[in-house]
Amino acid sequence: MDVNLTNFLYVALAVGAVAIVYPTVRDLFKKNKPEDAAAEEKQPTTNAAVLPLQLQAYERMALYVDRITPQSLIGRIYQPGLLAVDMQIAMVQNIKAEYEHNVTQQIYVSAMTWEAVKTLKEQTISVINQVAVQLAPDAPAMELNKQILEVFLQAGESPAELTSQIINAEAKRLMR
Repeated sequence: MDVNLTNFLYVALAVGAVAIVYPTVRDLFKKNKPEDAAAEEKQPTTNAAVLPLQLQAYERMALYVDRITPQSLIGRIYQPGLLAVDMQIAMVQNIKAEYEHNVTQQIYVSAMTWEAVKTLKEQTISVINQVAVQLAPDAPAMELNKQILEVFLQAGESPAELTSQIINAEAKRLMR
């Protein structure tokens, strides 16, 4: 198969995966936006002792979302000479380790926020794996990085950005 056609197919597959993520996160964001002031008034008030813990949890979720973006992962993990399979494993392990480190924060954030973060994690791993499986076993990590970035750039508004918007909106709602 021609290399350009093969690369096109890889990117198309990965764009399809991102196309699945975007509507899911977008729908979570839209579904849980308060329609008016009355909807906001129905939200339970926060105990003053718990508020700092909740805000810290939203901060940690925002940091997690930023750290699992492909750009951030690549910047932290890539080393010259790595193979694509090694880069794939390192990225997935990093995403999972950070998730496990923050899993207890779900106690302090809304169900919508937690679901958005969890969905972003799962879909980011899925895209990484889908792109990686299309590469030759001896492909350099730089090829994986390039194709992953292309997928997310072609997707338009990133799922991470939408998840960040959910987190920010929820945190601001707490601070009122």
